[in-house]
Amino acid sequence: MRLRHHAVAALGALALVVTLPTSASAATGQFRYTYETGEGYEAVGFLNNPRSGQCINLPGAGSDELPPAYAPKNVTDATATVFLSADCDGDVYYTLRPGGGASERLKLRSVVFS
Repeated sequence: MRLRHHAVAALGALALVVTLPTSASAATGQFRYTYETGEGYEAVGFLNNPRSGQCINLPGAGSDELPPAYAPKNVTDATATVFLSADCDGDVYYTLRPGGGASERLKLRSVVFS
C-alpha cells in the first residue's frame, strides 16, 4: 500500500515538472543601432531583451531594399554577432561583446545573440 502511494506521488511530481512552461532564453538589456528612414532622416532603432539563438532582421534596415544600419551598441549581457546581410547570412559579420559597440563604418542588417 505504501509503495503505491509513493509511486502515485512520484508520477504526480513528474507530471508537474513536464507541464511547467520553460522560459525563452533572452539576452538582458538593449541592442541599439542607427539607420536612415525612408524620408532620409537618421533614426535610432533598438531591441529590448532580444531572444538568444534566433536571427533578427533589424526593423528599418533588415532588407536589401533599405540602406543598412550602422553604429551598433550592444548594451546586453550576451555576445551579438551582426551581419551585413539579412537573415544572418553571408561571410560579412562582426562580433560585439556585451557592452561593446562599433563605429558608423560597421554596416548591418541582422543580428543573433548567444
